[in-house]
Amino acid sequence: MFRQGDVLIMPVAEESVPSGAADAVGEPRDARGRLVLALGEVTGHAHAVTGRGRLIREPGSAEGPMLLHLPEGGRVVHEEHAAIPLPRGWFRVVRQREYLPGSVRVVAD
Repeated sequence: MFRQGDVLIMPVAEESVPSGAADAVGEPRDARGRLVLALGEVTGHAHAVTGRGRLIREPGSAEGPMLLHLPEGGRVVHEEHAAIPLPRGWFRVVRQREYLPGSVRVVAD
């Protein structure tokens, strides 16, 4: 398991990857060629992955879990955190949530 700020990255066994994920359309890369896991609305900083791979948003959830496939491994980078190397494989990416009485919201930088 890996954590960088408000982003949790958990390995997923190949046999546990949802059917169709391997062929699903991935999220676009940003202007710097990164896969953005979380963008800081205030700072403009991003938790992002460099390296070959795809980021797949799970159906029906704009802010919910995402699947990350890194066939050769990669690195999670952020302007205010040390880079984290990731091995090759599949990962579930989850944004930390914050409970407020009566609601839940995604934590934002």
